[in-house]
Amino acid sequence: MAPTGRAALLAALGSLPVGFWEPGWTGILAVNAPLAVACACDFALAAPVRHLGLTRSGDTSVRLGDSADVALTITNPSRRPLRARVRDAWPPSSWQPGTETTASRHRLQVPPGERRRITTRLRPARRGDRRADRVTIRSYGPLGLFARQGTHKVPWTVRVLPPFTSRKHLPSKLARLRELDGRTSVLTRGEGTEFDSLREYVPGDDTRSIDWRATARQSTVAVRTWRPERDRHILLVLDTGRTSAGRVGDAPRLDASMDAALLLAALASRAGDRVDLLAYDRRLRALVQGRTAGDVLPSLVNAMATLEPELVETDARGLTATALRTAPRRSLIVLLTTLDAAPIEEGLLPVLPQLTQRHTVLLASVADPHIARMAKARGNTDAVYEAAAAAQAHSERDRTAEQLRRHGVTVVDATPDELAPALADAYLALKTAGRL
Repeated sequence: MAPTGRAALLAALGSLPVGFWEPGWTGILAVNAPLAVACACDFALAAPVRHLGLTRSGDTSVRLGDSADVALTITNPSRRPLRARVRDAWPPSSWQPGTETTASRHRLQVPPGERRRITTRLRPARRGDRRADRVTIRSYGPLGLFARQGTHKVPWTVRVLPPFTSRKHLPSKLARLRELDGRTSVLTRGEGTEFDSLREYVPGDDTRSIDWRATARQSTVAVRTWRPERDRHILLVLDTGRTSAGRVGDAPRLDASMDAALLLAALASRAGDRVDLLAYDRRLRALVQGRTAGDVLPSLVNAMATLEPELVETDARGLTATALRTAPRRSLIVLLTTLDAAPIEEGLLPVLPQLTQRHTVLLASVADPHIARMAKARGNTDAVYEAAAAAQAHSERDRTAEQLRRHGVTVVDATPDELAPALADAYLALKTAGRL
């Protein structure tokens, strides 16, 4: 229980005439005794908080950047009306900074034996699971002088999923895929290495595609059409070690890698390939296998939602062994990791031949756009030194990438905004060349 500001104000106002006309205990009792009786009556008439019934409903998942509505239903089983202020507490990252107070506090009135519903709108600022904390209810009497207060545990979890901002690139990549598949125009020969069908020759077709045996059996010239390989296995490997915790802009490198992995998974599943996910640093953090084309993207998003960078050095040997166990047959292994010299030269390069001798390997790394801006800086001494440092960093990344290419690895190094489409283009290029 707790007195309200109204009771304190009345006590303060009553003390003024006492000080002028009747200072002493008699005057104090004359003012405060009626106020104390009024507070006691008000407290007795306030609806009890302990026996209220509380249940939740609403959204259980939301993409980062969107809003989730969680409803709280409050049932008043008492014979007294409930006049209350409610605080629905969630972790601070459940709202954008500065909006928690407005979003989490509610006023409501519930007549005896009835129920009312209030809605808390969450707008999370981070990925992961957000769990409701406590519901604090302050029940007021009809005079608003005294209040009953209590807390209730009403469990609820909202999973904040990766935003998948790169999905805007998916239509253009699917158009390119249809072009490779030979479905956009009869004048375009589908690229790939798997035979698809025969059709009649039209001007502009590559004469090397003419099937002379089929032509001999019919009155028209027949050409072969081809399609990219299907039902290939793609393993997405997310490095969740310390290098993935480095922030590029407003988000960790891991988030940009996830976004690129989601675009590639969406594109590859549409192309008829099988996509699996492996997240690893010193131990297995997430594994998604054997999903159908329609279920692979939701499964990946759900698995990525709770992944966080671990401040440990990635065990390259353990990662390689786990990847080989996960992909026993020839596959495209996409490593989403760093291009920093030390982790590559000391960790990945010694074990890389184990991957490249059995699989096609593609490495994608997030570049820092701030380094590119530093490289263009001029005008004063500090800017020149920054440009020199940026040039040296860029040279080291190029040297590391060249070492990987000498081992047969395809390297994609791009800024967070460009990584996802660049990785999708690299996948399409491998598919066009028949290297999957």
